[in-house]
Amino acid sequence: MSEESGRGVYRIIARREFVERARDRGFIISTLLTIFVLSAFIVVNALFNRETRFELGVVGGSARATGEQVAATAKALGFTVTLRDYSTEAGATQAVRDGAVAAALVNDERVVVKSSNGPGQLVAVIQAVSNRTRAQQALAASGLSQDAIDRALNVPPLPVRALEPVDPQRTQNSAIAIVGILALYGQLFAYGYWVAAGVVEEKASRVVEVLLSTIRPSQLLRGKILGIGLLGLCQLVLIGVTGVAVSRAAGILRVPSGALLTVGVVLLWFVLGFAFYAGLFAVAGAIVPRQEDLQTSMTPLSLLIVVSFFLGLEAVQTPTSTLAAVASMLPPSAPLTMPSRMILGQAPLWQGLLSGAILIGSTALLLPLATRAYSRAVLRAGRVRVREALRAERRG
Repeated sequence: MSEESGRGVYRIIARREFVERARDRGFIISTLLTIFVLSAFIVVNALFNRETRFELGVVGGSARATGEQVAATAKALGFTVTLRDYSTEAGATQAVRDGAVAAALVNDERVVVKSSNGPGQLVAVIQAVSNRTRAQQALAASGLSQDAIDRALNVPPLPVRALEPVDPQRTQNSAIAIVGILALYGQLFAYGYWVAAGVVEEKASRVVEVLLSTIRPSQLLRGKILGIGLLGLCQLVLIGVTGVAVSRAAGILRVPSGALLTVGVVLLWFVLGFAFYAGLFAVAGAIVPRQEDLQTSMTPLSLLIVVSFFLGLEAVQTPTSTLAAVASMLPPSAPLTMPSRMILGQAPLWQGLLSGAILIGSTALLLPLATRAYSRAVLRAGRVRVREALRAERRG
């Protein structure tokens, strides 16, 4: 068979796997459910984390001046205060009672709120500004010059020296890293299972015997891995695009400068991780005769991915630890640990390249072995041990 015809076989098998799985009701439901949950999370987060805003009623010219200082101070503290003028205290009080304003400042003499559990953040700023204004007035009445008053009131705070400066983007990057790890974990597990389930289904129905009468086992296996992997990649892209679109619509998206790089890191490590695990999942499906036995044969791989998942979460918390550094270099755990270290900026480029090279090299060594075990086990009835399948291939 020529190289060109071999590539055609790969494309045909990959297209078959892609189309059949994309049409599967379980895939459609899981994709829609994931998008729904993600969208609901974003919308709820938007509703409960919008910028804090207060309406402040003011009565009298002096209250208006104080209110403007309150608004300026609030802006510096990260929330917004909008002023509303009222001609009488009764009108401002009624506005507070009706909820039209959160509080009212009356002639710089008192603050009116609806209940004692009212807007504490706003009241605290009003009190701070009022205290400063009254102190300024008292100092001026005592005969101090304006310069002396400013020196007395504008005392600089004590300098703070941080031994470990905090990255202002650390919280956001950590959240992105956790979402990326969850996505990678779910995709690796789900699509690895699909590879194993597809193999055992073909074996149980004996369809594989017909297929292998016309094509080589390596072509069937690698075409299957390619098709299912492309589908997983497309699903990741679809979920990511939906998340960005819903975030923009909800008005809460703040795209960091490295957002595209972050998405690229997650997609790249999915491809590398899936290529590593897919061959192993195929062998797990080939060595059992029925779907009912698949969970048992997949248990070691499932445990390996779960352990790698927890190592990935640990890498988010302590990306510079020895455990995180070692785990990000080991092929089974690298797809779930190295991305978080890269997103958090705790893995230099050379470490990412080295980890990727180790994973690619391990996959290149592992895939031929997996293909051998698959080609022998998938044609044998009953349960087959991996060691027996490899030994039988060597004898052949």
